Amino acid sequence: MKEHDLTQGSVGRNLIRFALPYLLACFMQTFYGMADLFVVGLYNGSETTTAVAIGSQVMHMLTVIIVGLAMGTTVRIGRYVGAKDERAAGRTVGASVVFFAVFAAALTAVLLLCTNIITSVMLTPAEAVEETRLYLLICFAGVPFITAYNVISSIFRGAGDSRRPMYFVAVACVVNIALDFGFIGGLGLGAVGAALGTVLGQAVSVLFSLCVMRGRDFGFRVTRQDIRADRESVAQICKVGVPIACQDGLIQVAFIVITVIANSRGLIVSAAVGIVEKIISFLFLVPSAFLSAISAITAQNMGADKPERARASLGYGLLITVCWGAFCALYNQFLPQTLVGLFTRDGLVLAAGCAYLRAYAFDTLFAAVHFCFSGYFCGDQKAGISFLHNIIAIVMVRIPGAYLAGVYFPDSLYPMGWAAPLGSLLSALICVGFYAYYRRRSQAAS
Repeated sequence: MKEHDLTQGSVGRNLIRFALPYLLACFMQTFYGMADLFVVGLYNGSETTTAVAIGSQVMHMLTVIIVGLAMGTTVRIGRYVGAKDERAAGRTVGASVVFFAVFAAALTAVLLLCTNIITSVMLTPAEAVEETRLYLLICFAGVPFITAYNVISSIFRGAGDSRRPMYFVAVACVVNIALDFGFIGGLGLGAVGAALGTVLGQAVSVLFSLCVMRGRDFGFRVTRQDIRADRESVAQICKVGVPIACQDGLIQVAFIVITVIANSRGLIVSAAVGIVEKIISFLFLVPSAFLSAISAITAQNMGADKPERARASLGYGLLITVCWGAFCALYNQFLPQTLVGLFTRDGLVLAAGCAYLRAYAFDTLFAAVHFCFSGYFCGDQKAGISFLHNIIAIVMVRIPGAYLAGVYFPDSLYPMGWAAPLGSLLSALICVGFYAYYRRRSQAAS
């Protein structure tokens, strides 16, 4: 559709117009995840807070993997929309529906069978084991709703529409927060109430999105014949989506390993790390939104053979996200207690969380760079680069850095907080190197 054609008009305006709804959607999605911790903190103790923090981190890992895989749908549809190939776009939507339905069913079954193992692997403190297990069981049962929402949203974004997915999240957010206060505050269900609120909110959002989707003109048709596991379409989706999912999954695995290291240091450190991870996920909303926007704009413009517009979107994205990262890093050097204090009244947890956040906040600056480049590479169907730089950073810096900091600085979380920013710095340098290489090769070819 013309209103969602990212190959025309001002690149900067298109980037912001696409990124803002996505940013608001991510904000609301993160907000209702943070709302779980906030409401639990109002009515329950550190044990329940720890259970929800650990459980929600596992769910966040699963969600980003699903989002990464669904990015394959976004990029492929974007390429076909840019190239004006309506039939290929329709086939991609149909193949996505079948592929992700099977994927969600298989993933849900495996997770439900492995709930106890996952709880154990996380080294969950003994006081929080049972509530963590129940939280995960309920949330794992809701994985089909998470998958459905993200696939539907990926279709809209591939067609250049990031506004309607924002509405879908808004519905889930409102329902989830209302149910949190009812289940946790009113009925005293603790972690179980938080999980029920999350799953039911997602279910309502999926029903709403399906209603909107039925009456929406994407600029291409999807016929009944398109709803099948077309091998070529599925292969193209996986070619882009699998490296992104692996990349995002490995990042979350690194976060979980860090959480496990923190959990081994006791309940106070575990709660502090869980809270800060939530805060960081909120601060990362801006670079995440621009990663998605740059990816969609790059995909459409590469499909339309307009690479200069794709590079321009990268430049605008870097300018905005680096400024945001610098602000976040500076703010948290002086006022980390204003954020950590939202989630705990425990003085020891507050002090540990502030120390961790002061160092960790620098990740918002360095990650801004590799997020933008990752969006560009994914839109240009070079998602393997994003996977490569992330696994190098994880193996060489993030995990060993967190472990060694815990060994040599057991009395403070500040040194451990530097593991993630230094890993992101390495990722950023690798991305710049690959970009320079491909630019030189492109210029030589022309």
